[in-house]
Amino acid sequence: MLENCKTAHERWGGTHQIIDRWLGQRQATLVLYFDISTDTAANQQSDLLQAFCESLMDYVSAGHFEVYEQLVREAREFDDGGLDLARKLYPGVESTTRVIVDFNDKYDTQDHSQLNASDLPADLSQLGEAMTERFEMEDQLIERLHTIHKEQVA
Repeated sequence: MLENCKTAHERWGGTHQIIDRWLGQRQATLVLYFDISTDTAANQQSDLLQAFCESLMDYVSAGHFEVYEQLVREAREFDDGGLDLARKLYPGVESTTRVIVDFNDKYDTQDHSQLNASDLPADLSQLGEAMTERFEMEDQLIERLHTIHKEQVA
């Protein structure tokens, strides 16, 4: 998952500042995800979870309110079938958003983290699957809706 994130940043980095910043957020979020997944010290894990939840929600919010809007705007401008792809993928993105928001709501505070500590391994697994699906869909959107037009947009 982290390797795919690096590859996405290498392929699309530099084409647009919004996407660059967003892909950087994605990578930072993944680093925190892996830190949580491998950290077994309960006293540090709660702090990591708080940082991860914040990073994850920042990433998702930037996607929904900055990046997707930009990509759809480009798709409308060029009217070359990109909107059809966006309409096809967006329900999947929305379903992963629900998984992400549910995870955040369950672990966003130290009290919640401690209360739900026994569920964390299973929840991280489910979240990791959702994030992988989301990244694949986002990469398709970037490839189709932005990369094709990058010379015309720049």
